[in-house]
Amino acid sequence: MSNIFLSFARQSREANRAVVTILDKLSNEEREKERGSYYGSLSGLFRHEVGSFGFFQTIFQEPLTGNAAAGKALAVLAGVKFPKGTLTADQWKEIATTGAAVDDAFVDLVSAISEEELQKQIKWFDGTIVPLSFVLQALTLHGAHHRGQISQILDELKIDNDYSGINSEFLK
Repeated sequence: MSNIFLSFARQSREANRAVVTILDKLSNEEREKERGSYYGSLSGLFRHEVGSFGFFQTIFQEPLTGNAAAGKALAVLAGVKFPKGTLTADQWKEIATTGAAVDDAFVDLVSAISEEELQKQIKWFDGTIVPLSFVLQALTLHGAHHRGQISQILDELKIDNDYSGINSEFLK
């Protein structure tokens, strides 16, 4: 099962890189424009999606105590902070760079989690007890959901945005 989560983490990293490449081509005004989503702009959606890794990292700490490689990845995730509100072009560049570091740290974290650790029981936000694997699944779905929102906005703007890999050359 850990290989499946590692595949998801890697795919998420590649999709986020593709999103950044697409958003980099927009003017800062277009990237920051209110789009009617809960997180407002395209950059707001992206910040929320990659920023969630830092939020979720607190859940991983207790069940992964003693796992040095996981601890190292969690330390990177814990230090991530994103500015709120409308961004300048320079702030966007920082977020894109930080987002890449977050994605790399998340891949490192998932790589470090053993099959036994995936089954560890932890407290979810609502107080229910769930396996660590559930948290990884939730985080995977969370990223896909928000990249889907970004995709919908880009579709409306008539901007090509295949970052799912479904139309990738290797599948043809």
